[in-house]
Amino acid sequence: MTLEPLLAAPFAVQFHVATVLPAAVLGAVLLARRKGTPAHRRLGKVWLLLMVLTSFSTFFIHDLKTVGDFSPIHLLSIYVIIGSALAIRAARRRDIRAHRAHVAGMYFGGIVVAGLFTLLPNRVMGAMIFDGASDLASVLAAAAVSALFVAAGALAARQAGWTERFEAVFRRR
Repeated sequence: MTLEPLLAAPFAVQFHVATVLPAAVLGAVLLARRKGTPAHRRLGKVWLLLMVLTSFSTFFIHDLKTVGDFSPIHLLSIYVIIGSALAIRAARRRDIRAHRAHVAGMYFGGIVVAGLFTLLPNRVMGAMIFDGASDLASVLAAAAVSALFVAAGALAARQAGWTERFEAVFRRR
């Protein structure tokens, strides 16, 4: 693993990484801990700010050009920006179910799914983790990072209530 690709990346990429990494960790903590406490509310505001900053920063990153300067990943950014407003509105209305669904969806889409795309070989994070590593080290790093993303995705799915709905479908059969 080397920091060289990140240090050589444009400022927008560096800013993006500087906001998304704490958002990933803080989001997992918020999803795992008790809800509704004053600490949850304060940390939730910090998390939403980090997610919105991360999302806006993507509009200055144009590595994957699919449609003009943009890619499908930019749709996730729009989803997170809108989802942030909806999550705040739901929390203020005390619609906890909707709030939980918006936040878990933003975490799953904005952190887990988008995070997996960053591991592609031609991306900065992929180069940081896998370049210069031996084959065994690359496989172990890929397995560890993938396990973290799967665990984070499972946590987000559980918090959103997706697992209960999935189990209910199979109980009916």
